[in-house]
Amino acid sequence: MAFPSSPRWTGQAGLILALVALGGALSLATPNFLTVPNLINLVRQISINGILAVGVTLVLLTGGVDLSLGSLVALSGVAAAHLAQAPGAVAFPALLGMATGAACGALSGLVVTRGGVAPFVVTLGMMTVARGLALVLSGGRPVSNLNPQFTRLGGGDVAGIPLPVLVLAAVAVIAHVFLRHLRFGRYIYAVGGNEKAARASGVDVHGVKLFAYTLCGALAGLAGVVLAARITTGQPNAGVGYELDAIAAAVIGGASLAGGAGGIGGTVLGALLMGVINNGLDLLNVSSYYQQIVKGLIIVGAVWLDRGKEK
Repeated sequence: MAFPSSPRWTGQAGLILALVALGGALSLATPNFLTVPNLINLVRQISINGILAVGVTLVLLTGGVDLSLGSLVALSGVAAAHLAQAPGAVAFPALLGMATGAACGALSGLVVTRGGVAPFVVTLGMMTVARGLALVLSGGRPVSNLNPQFTRLGGGDVAGIPLPVLVLAAVAVIAHVFLRHLRFGRYIYAVGGNEKAARASGVDVHGVKLFAYTLCGALAGLAGVVLAARITTGQPNAGVGYELDAIAAAVIGGASLAGGAGGIGGTVLGALLMGVINNGLDLLNVSSYYQQIVKGLIIVGAVWLDRGKEK
């Protein structure tokens, strides 16, 4: 029986080996790494970045980028938290958070597609606008006193599995099936691979890009809801730098910044690798200043590898 030898499978195998090696090294360096409390905390943290990374993968596949993710997390979390103060409210706050992120993503997509403005500029502007809206909506203060049913989304578990992990798993499976087995998912790859050829084949390029940005925003909203439930407050200053972690996870997982290449499996593995690195640095008591340097080097290295693959 022959095993797949495509670059996608080869890259994912490399990520798995890197995870195993890194996990082994950390287990030797600190006895706390393989403890149950730490592993549960690790997967809870990874779930937020994983959801964001899945969303931004869709945008990267079209050849775009979204720098507003961290601010959308804050805005969506604050919006959801306001509704979650009511006793027993769960569905409406979650839907409002996702709708808030989707609306911001759709607006960015419209400006990119209809206005012809570069995605970097549009989403950079949205990053500032969304952060400002989060501060205005919250009055610059955390939105607290959330009901226990809502906070269970971030702190609860089912059969010992944290709920945020189940949310990430559901998002990843649905996104994978969508991209690999549905026609519209293949359109996303086509637009990122060769936009002119996709348009000549009858693909609604603007519609595909708009959909990608909207769904990316909705998933950022979902991440904001999960984060607000996990920390039991809607924080207007939450999510700072999350967009860089998500983009790095996607690129490490094989998504090309040029578009048209990548997948959800690799993205999730990239998020796992980023999470293990962050967790390991914390356990080793590495200063947050040095952690920023390490993460910056990882992002630059990921982009460098991506450029190397293009050549």
